[in-house]
Amino acid sequence: MDKKELRKKQKALLSTLERHIHEHKSFLIASRLFDTEEWKSARTVAVTVSNFPEVDTWQIIRKGWEEGKRIAVPKCRPKEKQLDFYYLTSFADLEKVFYGLLEPSPEKNKPAHPRDIDVVIVPGLAFMATGYRLGFGGGYYDRFLETFQGRTVSLAFQEQLAENIPVEYFDIPVEKIVSEDSVMKCE
Repeated sequence: MDKKELRKKQKALLSTLERHIHEHKSFLIASRLFDTEEWKSARTVAVTVSNFPEVDTWQIIRKGWEEGKRIAVPKCRPKEKQLDFYYLTSFADLEKVFYGLLEPSPEKNKPAHPRDIDVVIVPGLAFMATGYRLGFGGGYYDRFLETFQGRTVSLAFQEQLAENIPVEYFDIPVEKIVSEDSVMKCE
């Protein structure tokens, strides 16, 4: 199965999760994330603003604020297929962009330099135990991770863990995957 077919299959699978199950699994994943060394030691966490049915990151952003962490949220530059991160201090400073996604408004948020980010929570649709992931297409995160020096973690529902994902030379694996059942150190 190629990446495009697998993306379609994973999106369909995620859309079958009922809201209350989704909420509970997201809560369990967030709780496990908060217990990781990556979270505890991070001063600055980079994370996307989730869109249902992805693992809910809104509660993760709130927890980061409560703990005094700096939260950096990505803004896509589609022409260059690059990510720019901005410090988010209020959900009111987000703007709706393509596909109904929410991103930081550059006018309302300060830029975050990649070297100041301690951990990036890397999104995806499917994940292998090796840390390779199927992203949403576009390769934004793989480009960003090429030069990123910090730690990488992905959040995944059990349904997103896969035996096999097509891996290409430019794909960069994450170091840990946190699901509702486990925290997996990727080898």
